[in-house]
Amino acid sequence: MNLLLGLPATVPLFLARYIIVNGPLAALGWTRRDSGENDGMLPWVIVAVPVFCAFGLAWGLVNVWMRRRTTAASAAQYWFACVAASLSPYVAGFFLL
Repeated sequence: MNLLLGLPATVPLFLARYIIVNGPLAALGWTRRDSGENDGMLPWVIVAVPVFCAFGLAWGLVNVWMRRRTTAASAAQYWFACVAASLSPYVAGFFLL
């Protein structure tokens, strides 16, 4: 289930990466801002916050529901596996594309 949730997770993860690269890291001089990014960060925050909240709520509810039915692993192992499985499509796409 978390691998399937990882596919739409690429959108909020990309938004988070874009905001971090064009915001704080660019202000520190570690990266360069996108040349077309001259509106500031407020429009990105307005777009990103609902996306983060919607995905986080869906991911959390699905995993809490599935955790109640799973007793084979401890809570720490279960949540680590959930996060790793959800991030794997983004990491695979980031390194393979």
